Amino acid sequence: MGRFIVDFVCFEMSIVVEVDGGQHLEAQAADAARTRWLEARGLQVLRFWNDDVLVRSEHVLEEIIRVLQHRA
Repeated sequence: MGRFIVDFVCFEMSIVVEVDGGQHLEAQAADAARTRWLEARGLQVLRFWNDDVLVRSEHVLEEIIRVLQHRA
């Protein structure tokens, strides 16, 4: 999207889901700039850590569903 690569996007609901690994601890400023760019275009960005997706996937899914319901 633009100059960025996102992990997942739903254009219909204007949501981007990013799954971040440890390298994102060192890239927080770049991630914040990317989030601002996406949000300026009407997209909501949801960020989850890799281990949350792998270990607490139910929590991640519940959060995504909550946001989708709120945006509907």
